[in-house]
Amino acid sequence: MSSQPIRALLIDLSGTLHTESTPLPGAIQALQRLRASSIPFRFCSNTSKESTSSLCRKLRRIGFDIPSETERKEVWTSVGAVRQLLEDRGLKRPYFLLSDSAREECTPESFDPTEDNGYDSVVVGLSPPHFRYDVLTTAFRILKREAPYASSESPSLIATHRAKYISDASNQLSLGPGPFVSALESAADVQATVVGKPTRAFFQLVISSLDLPESPEIAGKIAIIGDDVEADLGGGAVELGLWRVLVKTGKYRPGDEFKTENPPDEVVDSFASLVDRLVSNQMSSRLWI
Repeated sequence: MSSQPIRALLIDLSGTLHTESTPLPGAIQALQRLRASSIPFRFCSNTSKESTSSLCRKLRRIGFDIPSETERKEVWTSVGAVRQLLEDRGLKRPYFLLSDSAREECTPESFDPTEDNGYDSVVVGLSPPHFRYDVLTTAFRILKREAPYASSESPSLIATHRAKYISDASNQLSLGPGPFVSALESAADVQATVVGKPTRAFFQLVISSLDLPESPEIAGKIAIIGDDVEADLGGGAVELGLWRVLVKTGKYRPGDEFKTENPPDEVVDSFASLVDRLVSNQMSSRLWI
């Protein structure tokens, strides 16, 4: 465990607490124990298959305690980050490679579906039906500023995240949005803005919501837990010095912890086993502050 007093947890969802609509063994009970403790936490999800509210409804339906009155504060997703970025940049005509649910959350209030004067951005999330030649070609033409597809001189390419692969309910690996984002970057000679994990900005946004006491640094004091050593525990997690915990569930495969230049600080069997140990430590010592 970290040599520094751990102050909070950032918790991945898919592959760490559940896969599709199936809770991972012991995860529901572990979350109950965590809530009963004084350990603050936030959920950090790169999910882009559905809106944040839809995700929370699913989590409640399969047994997780996610109070509807606090879900906006507790659950942070890449879809919500996309909406914020579109608003910040004033982008009003995005071309979405997103599911209907995710697109509903991200669509700017100023969006007019009747207009046909081109798009000012391309937004890519996990939406397999959109990863077709014709759809990707349209996205490419927008990014190349070809008329009548683009309404901006410099259309933005925005990605919810760039995970190379995901794990489904049967624990089989499937392509994530990352390869398709890379293809568009290469073909159109552009650089995507990635808004979800593991960007530093995303982690900082979530950490700011914890209302922790002021501290000159957070290195080693906040733990991030996930099943993907790169998409959950890389990038900004390394830059910020978070204590990075890899769980052997979800998309984890034996040896993943050694396939990166920045191996995790800790590897555990599951979220449940980690919480059991942390809560036990809390009860027997003053490790947590």
